[in-house]
Order: sequence, then structure tokens, then C-alpha cells
Amino acid sequence: MKNIILAFVVLFSFLSVARAGNPVVKFVTTQGTFTAEIFSDVAATSKNFLDLVSKKFYDGIVFHRYVPGFVIQGGDPTGTGQGGSDKTIPLEITDHKHVTGALGMARTNDPNSASSQFYICLADLPQLDGNYCVFGKVLKGMSTVMKLRQGDKMLKVTLVSDGAPKAATNQ
Repeated sequence: MKNIILAFVVLFSFLSVARAGNPVVKFVTTQGTFTAEIFSDVAATSKNFLDLVSKKFYDGIVFHRYVPGFVIQGGDPTGTGQGGSDKTIPLEITDHKHVTGALGMARTNDPNSASSQFYICLADLPQLDGNYCVFGKVLKGMSTVMKLRQGDKMLKVTLVSDGAPKAATNQ
């Protein structure tokens, strides 16, 4: 029994840590805080998202869409679901799946229309695989994500780790 518990703890620890080279972003919301790993191998989408984070684009923006058992969505500065940033990016399809806690880029019917709106999966959503870009996953605070509703705000979104290895220091 102890071995099973130890294996579970090791597996959970592994799943809750960002892979080396992947940036980590912290979301402070009206419901609490969560962190997400941003997948470096989804280059255009991740760069676009991180550029917007560095410009404080998401600070103060509401989550404008909540569908129970599906997604919570934000990133529209108008709060209506019709807005975005001044840039669009092409659709990137990868092997990353729409599992609970996955971050995906929202878009219109045009596959190359993603801008700033993103969603977080509140359940496994395999029907979205191959149609939308998954570019990250929640690392910590999924209980906070599950509390988010339409009208809740992203108070502050910041890069907490750029994913680069840290140099050793001699002290």
C-alpha cells in the first residue's frame, strides 16, 4: 500500500511541474490564483500569448463566456466575445489534447483568426482536437479555474518563469 501511495505522489508531482523549457504564467483572478504551463513547441500561439502577457493585455479583462462542463473563456478586451488584439495568428494543430485544464485559443470560423481570446477546458473535450490549438495546461489551482464564471476578472496575468534553465551561482 505504501508503494502505491508513493507512486501516486511521484506521478502527481511529475504532472504538476512544467517541462523544462516551458514558460509558466500566473493568473490572479477574482476567484483566486492559478498557474499554467505554456507549451514552447506551439511556437506562434505561445509567442502571441506571452507577448500579450508581457504587455499586460489580459490585466483587468473579464471571462466573458462560461459553459458548465465545457469551457471558461476570456481574452476579449470588449468583454463581449467579439473583440481581440490587433493581431491574428495561424491555426497550429499539435499532438496536445483538449483535456481538463488545457488552454486553447479561441477563433472564429476562419481557422487563422485566433487573436487574444483563449479558453480553459473544464472537462476532457476530444471533439475539439484537431480543430483548435492547445497551447498550455493548468499546473496548479484547477479548483480556482472551476470556480470561475462569466463576469469574473483576470486581475493580473504575469510570466513567473520563462522556462530557461537557471545558471548556478557560487555564493
